[in-house]
Amino acid sequence: MAKPDLRKRIHDIIFEADTPKGKAFDILLFLAIILSVVIVLLDSVVSLDTKYGNWFDVIEWVLTILFTIEYALRIYTVNNPKKYIFSFYGIIDFLAIIPTYLGLFLVGSHYLVVIRILRLLRIFRVLKLMRFVGAANTLATAFSNSRAKIIVFLEVIITIVVIIGSVMYLIEGPENGFDNIPVSIYWAIVTITTVGYGDIAPHTIAGQTLASLLMIVGYAIIAVPTGIITTEMVMKSKKRSNTQVCQNCNYSEHDDDAKYCKMCGEEL
Repeated sequence: MAKPDLRKRIHDIIFEADTPKGKAFDILLFLAIILSVVIVLLDSVVSLDTKYGNWFDVIEWVLTILFTIEYALRIYTVNNPKKYIFSFYGIIDFLAIIPTYLGLFLVGSHYLVVIRILRLLRIFRVLKLMRFVGAANTLATAFSNSRAKIIVFLEVIITIVVIIGSVMYLIEGPENGFDNIPVSIYWAIVTITTVGYGDIAPHTIAGQTLASLLMIVGYAIIAVPTGIITTEMVMKSKKRSNTQVCQNCNYSEHDDDAKYCKMCGEEL
């Protein structure tokens, strides 16, 4: 009986944020992640790397080993390791530790540990205990619920830029910098997003007219994905949730007074 009890205690500390130990663990993890990202940023500065490079390496390896142990404990304490490993947070946790090990074989790949900052999405669960909005879960759910609408939106945008790019190629041609249709599509993307690098620009009246229309359309299009995601976030924010994470299926969107997981029935 001691072994399952130990797993449950470790699970509550690592995955929960509504207990003193769980909250303390999340805060320590938050600080470790911030320190790790800062170390990577400082290591990219040549003068600092020359002077403190060895210390940076030692700190990075210590943090990586700690994160690796934490990742292993997360797998150990859940009843369905595969589900956690291939979950959104599970993939982020894995990506947070692998760059340092890759650095042993690929020069410069250790800089990718800045991916660890994504782990702060989980740490924001601590804010719920202070009656702040659980922004990470809300945003993730909003993106998930909006994916069908966003896919349709992207299909429309791709269609527009392909057509406009092709037409602009016919209007302007290679003599005005539009060497081929892919380059013209690139111009259309830069224009419709209102970035406007200026490396390619139409010279004919017809081309400038088409570009003007595309710019106007671009301003209208920018608001569409913002509206889609905002609507989903508002709907999500009206639902109640706490920080209890099911040990069996890792589902976390439970009611405040939930005693059993609404997805698999496991006791919380």
